[in-house]
Amino acid sequence: MLKNENIAYSCETLNGKILLENSKLPLRAMSDLATKMNDIRQIGTFNGIPVYWGEAKFLDDSDVFYSLRELLNIDSGLFNLVGRAIQLSHMLYQQHFCGRCGHEAILCEDQLAMQCQTCKAIDYPRVSPCIIVAVRKGEKILLAQHPRHKTGMYTVIAGFVETGETLEQCVAREVLEETGITVTNIQYFASQPWAFPSNLMMGFTADYASGDIKPDYEELTDAIWADTDHLPQLPPQGTIARRLIDHTLSFSSSPCND
Repeated sequence: MLKNENIAYSCETLNGKILLENSKLPLRAMSDLATKMNDIRQIGTFNGIPVYWGEAKFLDDSDVFYSLRELLNIDSGLFNLVGRAIQLSHMLYQQHFCGRCGHEAILCEDQLAMQCQTCKAIDYPRVSPCIIVAVRKGEKILLAQHPRHKTGMYTVIAGFVETGETLEQCVAREVLEETGITVTNIQYFASQPWAFPSNLMMGFTADYASGDIKPDYEELTDAIWADTDHLPQLPPQGTIARRLIDHTLSFSSSPCND
């Protein structure tokens, strides 16, 4: 049925969640997209197939919307596009009123941004830069547990970049504030768009310099040095946190580092 028509991935969003069919992003006939979603916009392509985003027009009894975290195991390229759809949905609600004059703003006709209907000012989706860092100490990695992690998961240190601060300064500050540790040899690793709701995670590695672990209990419930033989529950695959942890532990156990 779909094979004789042009098809597209459908990123149908509602209240910050996305519609999945059989636990997968729907493939729809191009002719059906407008009947399912409001004001559809192409947000990219995946494997040569266009990816469209729009808000749900109506709900069928069978429609179930899921959080983005439930898509962590899909291809990273498609995950990033789905994340973009979630962030654009967030923009519709968070930037619905103009920050200059306070009047209503709507989605622009020719770009992915909001335009005030009174003063015509244009506001683009807001992205918050964050750092996330794996700190090495010999064969061990610094891991922390946050109050929000009810399952007991431990992860690496992360935090928002402050105004006037470089990424490297943010890395050093966040580690020191949350754990009492100072670091050196801060190196860029990779980045990941992180639509929870609109962050850009910029990953780093760093080496331990000095200090004893003294967790900031307003931010953390615990902080530890862990090695490959004694690991707590870790973040899921597909997250940059897990990539940093796997990379750091693999690097630390490499024969060239003995």
